Amino acid sequence: MKIGTQNQPFFPENIKEKFVFLKEAGFDGFEIDGKFLLDHLVEVKSAINETGLEVATACGGYGGWIGDFIEERRLKGLADIENILKALKEIGGKGIVVPAAWGMFTFRLPPMTSPRSLEGDRKVVTESLRFLDKVAGETGTVIYLEPLNRYQDHMINTLADARKYIEDNNFKHVQIIADFYHMNIEEDEISAALHKNKDLVKHVHIADNHRFQPGSGSIDFKKHFDQLKKDGYTGYLTFEHRVRGENLREQFLHGLQHIKRCLN
Repeated sequence: MKIGTQNQPFFPENIKEKFVFLKEAGFDGFEIDGKFLLDHLVEVKSAINETGLEVATACGGYGGWIGDFIEERRLKGLADIENILKALKEIGGKGIVVPAAWGMFTFRLPPMTSPRSLEGDRKVVTESLRFLDKVAGETGTVIYLEPLNRYQDHMINTLADARKYIEDNNFKHVQIIADFYHMNIEEDEISAALHKNKDLVKHVHIADNHRFQPGSGSIDFKKHFDQLKKDGYTGYLTFEHRVRGENLREQFLHGLQHIKRCLN
């Protein structure tokens, strides 16, 4: 398994210096913001060539959700994701992380009544994924469909929810990203869900139970990594978390060392 990370505010701002820092710290890859990739494609290419750090995936950076309530915004998001996939192809990237939506609506907070039916949700998300499945096939990339917890999205909350979209529509270029933070809230047991969906889980986000750095909370990372190993997972474990403590960079690197110990 490889270890990657999303950006942190205490990383160097210059992309080459950022990559050098991550490489020296022991990371294999960087999960880039899609808009940043589009705006700085030449720069990113150069930094990859000079440092050898991989940019396998993108996350975010598009202007609408695939399950957006507002059609104009949904179409804008799809167009942006298409462009990001084309840019990923240019740098040898694998794919982009895509949830149905984030922060748009939840049944757990008022008004608790969605402006669209569940059938309408499924129709819109399916239509979006059909389009993106085609684009991913043309660009040799992948859509990593991400279940979020019930407080951040109402449409896709579990690995099983994501699996149903893929199987019902026979998508060839849509896979599942398993996020430990969301799974800690939604799944009955993380390792069991990983095992049950081992054929489709091709990317992983990690954070501890409270969304801070690994090792500062209660998730048993070693147990779940052992399950991934048994199931033959060879993809990325990508840090997607906040950091707390007196020295943020130091705490971040402690989280990295914790993950490396759990992988042994």
